[in-house]
Amino acid sequence: MFDLIIRNINIATMAEGDAPYGAIANGLIATQNGRLAYVGPASSFDGGKARETIDGNGQWALPGFIDCHTHIVYGGNRAREFEERLNGVSYEEIARRGGGIISTVTATRAASEGELAASAAKRLKRLKLEGVTTVEIKSGYGLTTKDEMKMLRAAKAAGNATGVDIRTTFLGAHALPPEYKGNADGYIDLVCDEMIPLVAKEKLADTVDAFCENIAFTPAQTTRVFEAAKAHDLEVKLHADQLSNLSGAALSAQFGGLSADHLEHTDDAGAKAMAQAGTTAVLLPGAFYVLKETKLPPVDLFRQHGVPIALATDANPGSSPVLSLQLMLHMGCTYFGLTPEEALRGTTLNAAKALGLAGDRGTLEAGKRADINLFDITEPAELVYYVGGVLPSKTITAS
Repeated sequence: MFDLIIRNINIATMAEGDAPYGAIANGLIATQNGRLAYVGPASSFDGGKARETIDGNGQWALPGFIDCHTHIVYGGNRAREFEERLNGVSYEEIARRGGGIISTVTATRAASEGELAASAAKRLKRLKLEGVTTVEIKSGYGLTTKDEMKMLRAAKAAGNATGVDIRTTFLGAHALPPEYKGNADGYIDLVCDEMIPLVAKEKLADTVDAFCENIAFTPAQTTRVFEAAKAHDLEVKLHADQLSNLSGAALSAQFGGLSADHLEHTDDAGAKAMAQAGTTAVLLPGAFYVLKETKLPPVDLFRQHGVPIALATDANPGSSPVLSLQLMLHMGCTYFGLTPEEALRGTTLNAAKALGLAGDRGTLEAGKRADINLFDITEPAELVYYVGGVLPSKTITAS
């Protein structure tokens, strides 16, 4: 007895192989206990009963989308800074005078856990409308032990409230808090000696991230964070090479990082290191667009070396106030030169790789989590072609 059978559909499995998009014409999907029990041609299905049957009427089935890089738990907003940037003030200048991340830190510290969870849930609902079923949420706007833990708990609560599966990332090394001005090493001591052990003990995060950049933390300080994470059996990922080349991509790869993110200034050595380590390149066209960047990430190098490429919203209050993953599909193609198939794989299979979840989701294959989107389209590229994408006619989730 199956829980669900979906008939009369075309399937873009997004699995890697010879068929574009992993496509199966005239397909059928059957689910059981929240997992995919059968995905393939309807003609090869042996049959069976189901508690529910859906006639897809020729629609396309795709995996649930995965937004693998967000910062959607935060207090306040930064609309005024957006206006300043439009008037010519640089992101770095705003950050250096106490704006940017620090202004959000102030608002986040003032908010309760419940308030943070409620505001994040509103943002998750926007993503969910587009068929996003898994979202990574980072901390990093608390910058005290209490407030970082508050953010991670709020992220989990927002997921419970919306039915979106949440992966949490501890990003204590996001910015230097005002009380540690001039003492970055002292703050990294706090991150490594107190915050990371508590995160691990309370199982509040799946991974540890850092912002390795001239306006944030040095490669040496980032190395300390990664060493502490590994000592507590936590995976790592990194905001790398966004504003300059500090060899962040190679540093993430050195520690077996699940991903390196942004990557506009990554060089050939960094791409090679990522390929050898199996580290996914997460590209963030929303931040590229909002910050009016001109340096493109080296997509051709990633292709050349076989580095998986993912796309994400980078949803945050400052550099990427974006709540549409499907918009990132279009922008990933128009700005970064991805093909529609690469873009869609970047929000399914490769996004799952960036979270260490490729064995569980990201493609429609038997045994994986039953997160499925149905779209009334004639071909998968339509999801990329339309600016902002196409809303699914139905989203089915394992939860």
